[in-house]
Amino acid sequence: MLATDDPRRPILVRRGFILEYLTLAWNVAGLVVLAIAAISARSIALAGFGLDSLIEIGASTVVIWELSGTGEERQRRGLRLIGYAFAALAIYLLAQSTVVLATGYHSRHSPLGIAWTAVTATAMFALATGKARTGRALDNPVLRTEGRVTTIDGILALAVLLGLVLNAAAGWWWADPAAAYVLVYYAAREVREILIAHG
Repeated sequence: MLATDDPRRPILVRRGFILEYLTLAWNVAGLVVLAIAAISARSIALAGFGLDSLIEIGASTVVIWELSGTGEERQRRGLRLIGYAFAALAIYLLAQSTVVLATGYHSRHSPLGIAWTAVTATAMFALATGKARTGRALDNPVLRTEGRVTTIDGILALAVLLGLVLNAAAGWWWADPAAAYVLVYYAAREVREILIAHG
């Protein structure tokens, strides 16, 4: 753990802010792109990924708020807020995937959705790696935890991408909602860990 007077600390905190502002900017742009793609393709998966972008915006805002202050209680509150974001994501994905599978809903093909989710997966994994390293160096559990939210965002991008590609190439409309169940499990595990350990 770095001492508060360590000269590396301000550099790492500044890096944490940069990573979070980049995440915010990406996800704000993503809301616009995903809204266009979801409406044109009538895709529930892309609409769900837009909700994930909203959760990521909220989680990044929590980390920016937490990095602006200090104290164990502030960190605990920040972790709880991120845990609630995970819970919201898990509930939405569970409901969305179940409805899609039960109704046999078929979306249209979405070249824009395929391109955006492919680029987003790469960006999110790069940002998550940076957050994990910076969070470890600062010994900041909020930044490390939000890095896991970003990792889930990248995994979800890959799942949506796979579903969109399989739907376009093979007509496997069910691939995306089926893959989302894996994310439900992962998000639920994170909720349990965060809220039990830091609740």
